[in-house]
Amino acid sequence: MKLKLNWESALLALLIAEILLFGALNPRMLDLNMLLFSTSDFICIGIVALPLTLVIISGGIDISLGSTIGLCAIALGVMTQAGWPLWLAVSLTLLLGLLCGLFNAALIHYTGISPLVITLGTLYLYGGGALLLSGMAGATGYEGIGGFPDSFTAIANLTLAGLPLPLVLFAIITFLFWLLAHRGRFGRHLFLLGQNPRAARYAALSVNGIPYVLYGLVGVASAVAALVMVSYFGSARSDLGRDLLMPALTAAVLGGANIYGGSGSILGTALAALLVGYLQQGLQMVGIPNQVSSALSGALLVVVVMGRSLSLHREWVRATWRRLFSHRTIGAQQ
Repeated sequence: MKLKLNWESALLALLIAEILLFGALNPRMLDLNMLLFSTSDFICIGIVALPLTLVIISGGIDISLGSTIGLCAIALGVMTQAGWPLWLAVSLTLLLGLLCGLFNAALIHYTGISPLVITLGTLYLYGGGALLLSGMAGATGYEGIGGFPDSFTAIANLTLAGLPLPLVLFAIITFLFWLLAHRGRFGRHLFLLGQNPRAARYAALSVNGIPYVLYGLVGVASAVAALVMVSYFGSARSDLGRDLLMPALTAAVLGGANIYGGSGSILGTALAALLVGYLQQGLQMVGIPNQVSSALSGALLVVVVMGRSLSLHREWVRATWRRLFSHRTIGAQQ
């Protein structure tokens, strides 16, 4: 627990340092209203990164969430365009996200194939379905479906106690996932499953049932992200979630989730999501293109994974270092 708190404290310090650095380059970055309301641009990274963290802790992975977001978004647009009541369209969008997640879990359960391979396949499946729905609705390619009621598009711009509603929603979701992962029996079972699946089976845990919950949560969170993004942009597009996978995965791993399973932190992921989001925001404010921002996110993920891997093999690293150092010393003496 001490290590987790230290890492989370380090993430908080990095977040503050990042904001101050970009603030020195562009004073607008230090404006409180800008800091709060700019979160609407990237808060969906955190919304999907939180359940993704649980999946990673269990030893799994879900790379189909971006396509799930696009499918849910375009489905919402199609239903709204057809004149369905908004409450029904929203409810069915959430149900669609849940079904996508459960379908992933079922494929993993019954085929025994790696979650990475399964979700890679469903990434293309859901993405293709989104494009198909988009074409059927007359929005060819990556054109969007508009015409949403003002009451819906205004949601992303509402405030609660002076805070943007999407940020409040993210805080609530973070708290709920923190309770689920760190303050209950389910969380203990989750960490045991990631650390030692065989021991989890011997302990009579629902090894096959837990993934359904986890992937279902990713699906629902993807649907929620789709609703937030459609409300924010006022348009439903099949590519809305295309650029969310890498930042969300970076946030989960940077937040402390072990890519091999067995460890992770919800609070760490929440802080890392803000860190990644403000990194993108700050780079844009100082005039750096989005492509560079994406490259930095990818580089950050590689560095974190390498650092995590080295930390798991400390003895091997030390032995290799000593061996190399001793060879150099002997060579110098000769």
